[in-house]
Amino acid sequence: MTTIDRARVQHVAGLARIALTDDELDRFTGQLQVILAAIEQLNDVDTSAVPASASVLPLLNVMREDEPRPSLPVEVVLAQAPDREGDLFRVQASLEERPDA
Repeated sequence: MTTIDRARVQHVAGLARIALTDDELDRFTGQLQVILAAIEQLNDVDTSAVPASASVLPLLNVMREDEPRPSLPVEVVLAQAPDREGDLFRVQASLEERPDA
């Protein structure tokens, strides 16, 4: 059975740049262990007679035609930005060092 420990949850949270409290680390470790145990049960199911498929529904060409339409006004979009500089979104550079690194 696959196990997940607190160190692994903390490592993945760090990769995702998510800060977790000690209580959250404990809770998520337990929750992820339950999820992995449920997924492990799928190994006991015989799927040899089930054909491979991308979907269980018989869908054909569900794409719609591209139709140009007006975009939102800049003011509406920027009103939802947590941080901005003039008419631009301000984001942390992806190459900056993380504070916890």
